[in-house]
Amino acid sequence: MKRKVVNEMDENKICFITCVNDEEWYSECLLYLKHLDIPDGMQAEYIGIRGAASMAAGYNRAMQQSDAKYKVYLHQDTLLVKKDFVSGIKSIFQDELIGAIGVIGCKNLPASGIWWDGMRTFGRVLHACEAESIVDSELQEPRGEYTPVEAVDGLLIATQYDIPWREDIFTGWHLYDTSQCKEFARRGYRVVVPNQTDGFWCIHCPKEKPLAPEYKGYQKAFLDEYGNELQPEV
Repeated sequence: MKRKVVNEMDENKICFITCVNDEEWYSECLLYLKHLDIPDGMQAEYIGIRGAASMAAGYNRAMQQSDAKYKVYLHQDTLLVKKDFVSGIKSIFQDELIGAIGVIGCKNLPASGIWWDGMRTFGRVLHACEAESIVDSELQEPRGEYTPVEAVDGLLIATQYDIPWREDIFTGWHLYDTSQCKEFARRGYRVVVPNQTDGFWCIHCPKEKPLAPEYKGYQKAFLDEYGNELQPEV
């Protein structure tokens, strides 16, 4: 696989990127981000994209605005609680073949292309869907520091290379994350989920709702683009 870093990037900078349509949630998200421990000599920046046509388009816009080597794409309702998160991902990214890190995902995508339908799912997230209902979604834990997976959930994806998000295909808010994992794989990079035995890395606070009607359309688009690259477990 040919590997190419698009731009020269600042190895001493990390950028946290979020598409924003709810200022109250984003303020809460930022509060947690700004309380993370930033290693000496490193700089953190925060980019909130408003009015994005799609998640992929918003992320591409932010990616082009920052020269940070490390970029963290996270939902506005994701609260990052691992204080040493930056040191943690830098340790994992010492392996130059690792392109992206997520907190929850699946070893092999199923024929549906939907990661949570996979036979072996890994990771951990604290879900707070309602004020008095908190669920510790703990799947399999990697035996070591991390485990390679085929796809991770878009609630948080950290990267050390700039790979364009496929806004040409994913023009809405679904499957952009699984697509990005496949784009990293196409370039020879691995996607991993870290071990969180010592504690979950983030709290996700989504509203419970059924899958949007347009989800099936993006699922078909995903399978049209990547279907022949899937190797489902049986």
